[in-house]
Amino acid sequence: MKKKLVAALALVCAGSMILAGCAGSNQIDTDEVTVEGYKGIQVDEVEKASKVTDKDVESAIQSTLESKATQKEITDRAVENGDTVNIDYVGKIGGETFDGGSAEDYPLTIGSGVFIEGFEESVIGHNIGETYDWNGKFPENYGNADYAGKDVVFTITVNKITQDEVPELDDKFVKSVSEKSKTVKEYKKEVKKQLEEEAETAYNDNLSSAVWEAVLDKSKVKKYPKKDVKDITDNLIQQYKDAAEYYQMDYDTFIQEQMGATVEEFEEQVNKAAKSSVKQTLVTKAIADKEKIKLSDDEYKKQLKKMAETYGYENADALKKAAEEDDLKEMALNNLVKDWLAKNCVQVAKTDKSDSDK
Repeated sequence: MKKKLVAALALVCAGSMILAGCAGSNQIDTDEVTVEGYKGIQVDEVEKASKVTDKDVESAIQSTLESKATQKEITDRAVENGDTVNIDYVGKIGGETFDGGSAEDYPLTIGSGVFIEGFEESVIGHNIGETYDWNGKFPENYGNADYAGKDVVFTITVNKITQDEVPELDDKFVKSVSEKSKTVKEYKKEVKKQLEEEAETAYNDNLSSAVWEAVLDKSKVKKYPKKDVKDITDNLIQQYKDAAEYYQMDYDTFIQEQMGATVEEFEEQVNKAAKSSVKQTLVTKAIADKEKIKLSDDEYKKQLKKMAETYGYENADALKKAAEEDDLKEMALNNLVKDWLAKNCVQVAKTDKSDSDK
């Protein structure tokens, strides 16, 4: 009877392992943290990377062309839509100037929509050196209630007119922006591949982030390492103290003006942020140890390159100069753990609330 009972329990355990693992196999307990249900954790389905179309490629290439545009000074005609003009202007309400209503040598692209309706259009047709008055009105819902709905007169002077000259897409241009392609045809294939890789990276990043947040939500810290929390807290606070000194302000005033909080409130938030950081470190190490996820030298190099690209550094060496190696290795290991979790998660299709209510 006893043997049969043991066998039956073993079968039950084996069956449950198919779904979520036997009790304890999907939970990690250390002296400092408990991580539950991390393996096969459920998250809302992340939208797959969409197929890159020819239109996407053309749009990306056009953006590159426009980014390489040069400005040509125009001297033989009046302002046209799309031109960039250098202007002086003085605004008056009721015959009096007002704060923010005047500027000199202001660069304005006609059609950008940064000024109130009618201002930019009024510049069209005027030549360099012309000064004129334009009568306008601030919209009723204008951000500054003191000016909302009021009539205004701007005296505008056109100083200079320039026009963007977008380069032509040809083999010469391709060679100037690509190290791989020599022809337009090759360049289009290169751009398409790049867009596909970016879409796949975005998908993987979104999934990793979703899984990581889900794991953190199910993890509990039993005991925070006081020294680690204090070190992070002190470091963050010191950064703000340095910033206050840079702007020649005392720390309390700087925090009140920049953060909109008292020093006590701000430092409480910093302490919470420090604990959040420590929690992520503890969970990362716990999962890495349990699942034998190792950061080899080769993998570390790959992660450094990836992080340098993500954070906008020229290369891995530049990133290493900007951060402590221990911090970089911690981030690299966290990336590996998140990748592992993403590969072992279960994505659940989102259901429309109206359908679920039926």
